[in-house]
Amino acid sequence: MKLLAATRSAGKQKELRRLLQAAGHEVVFPDEAGLPERAEEDLLETEPSFQANARRKAEYFARLSGLPTFADDSGLEVFSLGGAPGVRSKRFAGVSGPASVVDAANNAELMRRLHGATEARRAARYRCVLVLLRLPSALPEVFEGACAGRILEAPSGTGGFGYDPYFFCTEIGKSFGDAAAAEKDAVSHRGRALQALIAALAS
Repeated sequence: MKLLAATRSAGKQKELRRLLQAAGHEVVFPDEAGLPERAEEDLLETEPSFQANARRKAEYFARLSGLPTFADDSGLEVFSLGGAPGVRSKRFAGVSGPASVVDAANNAELMRRLHGATEARRAARYRCVLVLLRLPSALPEVFEGACAGRILEAPSGTGGFGYDPYFFCTEIGKSFGDAAAAEKDAVSHRGRALQALIAALAS
């Protein structure tokens, strides 16, 4: 099946293409579907939950493209910070610009808030919610994934994107920055949500 993945994030695109192609699905992204970026896209991620944000993005891009469309909203939740940055993971530091600049600012803000925190207060999880619309008018299908870990005091590795070098995954015993792509895909929040979506497409 040909699917439109409603994201312009280069990091997410790489992961989504890798996992969906391995399952035999063709995935395209907005630019490839002839959908140039528009200013109103900035208003799609203003809801208070991952699911609501993902649904708004899926509905918007399904309506424009007419293709089966899915969108994800995902982020890092640090329990001692009340679940922050959560839905504001991408905008945690309030900085805009290239992904590398935004990631650096967000990670600096995370380190500032956790300065001096014990390991127990660094417990965190990544969480992802995917919303699929098989048709623009279809009922949304929702898939979720989560991955437990903790926030390191210093980055480890250069792989992944976003908070990955600071996120130590309990299951694989290393940061996502140090993990190989296949290792991360097997346990990550996005990998798990995608596997649930792939299973639903096959049923």
